[in-house]
Amino acid sequence: MTVAIGIDLGGTKIEGALLDAGGAELARLRIAAPRGSYHGTLDALAHVVGELEATAGRHGEATVGIGMPGCISPASGLVQNSNSTWLNGQPLLRDVADRLGRPVRMANDANCFALSEAVDGAGAGAHTVFGVIVGTGCGGGIVIGGHILDGPRGTGGEWGHTPLPWPSDEEHATAPTCWCGRRSCMEVWASGTAIADDHRRVTGADLKGEDIVAAAAGGDAAAQATLDRHASRLARGLANICNVLDPDVVVLGGGLSRLAHLYRDLPGLVAPHIFSDNGSVRIVPPRWGDAGGVRGAAWLWR
Repeated sequence: MTVAIGIDLGGTKIEGALLDAGGAELARLRIAAPRGSYHGTLDALAHVVGELEATAGRHGEATVGIGMPGCISPASGLVQNSNSTWLNGQPLLRDVADRLGRPVRMANDANCFALSEAVDGAGAGAHTVFGVIVGTGCGGGIVIGGHILDGPRGTGGEWGHTPLPWPSDEEHATAPTCWCGRRSCMEVWASGTAIADDHRRVTGADLKGEDIVAAAAGGDAAAQATLDRHASRLARGLANICNVLDPDVVVLGGGLSRLAHLYRDLPGLVAPHIFSDNGSVRIVPPRWGDAGGVRGAAWLWR
């Protein structure tokens, strides 16, 4: 690998970067994602690759890795489990490779984030890293010994579609339905969208997540209660994963990774649910922030 392009294919934006072998960024580009259009997505990905190579003067030289919502099914070669639903059932990997005229590697976007933080980020040097995406949605990725743990179904790390552990009677009764069709997925309890939805259900006030955080900082008791409920749910979900995986470190990514109170509160909330005499879990912010997914996609060729 001499130069590598990593692309984060999101539901609302597509971001790409071209890196040299040492990880230095040579070019970067962000464009709006063509929501609802599969063929528009193919055009946009080809455009990003072409523009990055042109900017860096490295036409046709770069490896291409793409982090995507959902994953490529090892059985069918088609996209599955993507909340960008227009990708589901499509041969995205094959079509992008054909469009670019070169091999392409793809992985779940949370797996790319986890790989980035394990290679040279907040989890560098750790044997087992669980990378968590808590933003518009909720996902996870597992890296062990520097390698993504994916599995024969391609669903390794998909904790966003596991149910909320140890629910209260009220949570059981009011559990929302996820876009996947199931009730009480972690995605509908722990994501940034979930904060606003929960606040609306409880208070009737229609506020954005950032407004709820600001209100809580200003002493609003209802807003603080919303953040407390969210932290409790996120902690229970992480504890469940820690009991199964026992990671060395949990790295938070996505928009909610910027919330300082999570690093203060989560370890103490996780600890009572850990099935061990040592309930300590290391939970840290990402080194690369929003760039983690892009860098991890580039590192798929390492």
